[in-house]
Amino acid sequence: MNKTVKKVLVILAGIVVMFVAILIYHIITVKPVEYENANIQVSRIDFDSTIDSLQAKQICADLRTIKGLTSDSIIVKRNVVVYFHNNSMTNSEKVYNELMRKTDYKAKRYVVPAHLANKAVCPIDQNSFSYKLFKTVNQFFN
Repeated sequence: MNKTVKKVLVILAGIVVMFVAILIYHIITVKPVEYENANIQVSRIDFDSTIDSLQAKQICADLRTIKGLTSDSIIVKRNVVVYFHNNSMTNSEKVYNELMRKTDYKAKRYVVPAHLANKAVCPIDQNSFSYKLFKTVNQFFN
C-alpha cells in the first residue's frame, strides 16, 4: 500500500512539474498581440421610437453606404443602433449627420457623459490577487 501511494504521488508531482514547465515556456515564448484594428471605435445612436424590422433594414443599408463603417458590425436593438467605425476615417458626429441627411430619422447621437468619459472600463479587479500575480509574472518574463 505504501509503495502504491508513493508511486501515485510521484506521478502526480511529475504531471504538475510538466504543466508548470509548459506554462513557463508558453509565457516566455508568447509575444503581446498587436491589433490591426486599433482604430476601430464603437458608437451609438438612440432613436425616439422602437425600430421595426423594415426600419432596421433601411437603417443598416443607409449606414453601410457611409465610408469608414465596418459593414458587418451594425447592431439594431429596440430603439438603439450600435455600429463600429474606423476613427481615422470618420467620427460618430459625421456618421450621425450623414445618416440624418439620407432619411430624416428622429434620433440623437449618444455622447458619453463627462463623468464616465475618463472612467476605467477594465472589468478585472486590479486589486485582486490573481491580477497582481499575472501582472508580476508577465513583467518578469517581458
